[in-house]
Amino acid sequence: MIPTLNPGMLEGHPNGLRVAADVKLGSGVTLFAFVNLYGCQIGDETRIGCFVEIQSGAKIGARCKISSHAFICEGVTIEDGVFVGHGVIFTNDRWPRATAADGEVVAAGDWECQSTLVQRGASIGSGTTILGGLTIGANAMVGAGSVVTRDVAAGSTVAGNPARPIKP
Repeated sequence: MIPTLNPGMLEGHPNGLRVAADVKLGSGVTLFAFVNLYGCQIGDETRIGCFVEIQSGAKIGARCKISSHAFICEGVTIEDGVFVGHGVIFTNDRWPRATAADGEVVAAGDWECQSTLVQRGASIGSGTTILGGLTIGANAMVGAGSVVTRDVAAGSTVAGNPARPIKP
């Protein structure tokens, strides 16, 4: 672990931190070694574990815990007090392709980024995959290893592949 960081303390850090100049860090953010952050926002007192990537346009609220090996892509908004377990993967494209019909490499304007919202106090178990364009409701619980293909109601618990309610 490295000490709590404030904006401007990241360039050339010896613990393999890759934090771009356009990242907006709140006060008291804690970053562990080997994170890759660019163009994102991180709220006050949030903890980001080792080997986490957070892409441009992603927003993380205050007092969240993002565990190691998580991938948070463009279009994801995580509100305050959310737990994201180890190895959680967010996606933002339901029909991903490397090339267009004409064989050209897909560029930024060739696909539609789907927004995902994780509301306040939700908890996402380790190894979960979340498809783009969904909402995980406030205080919801997603069981470890789930594949979330539909919205998750506030306060509910879901698990499985595909994730289904196990507690209303």
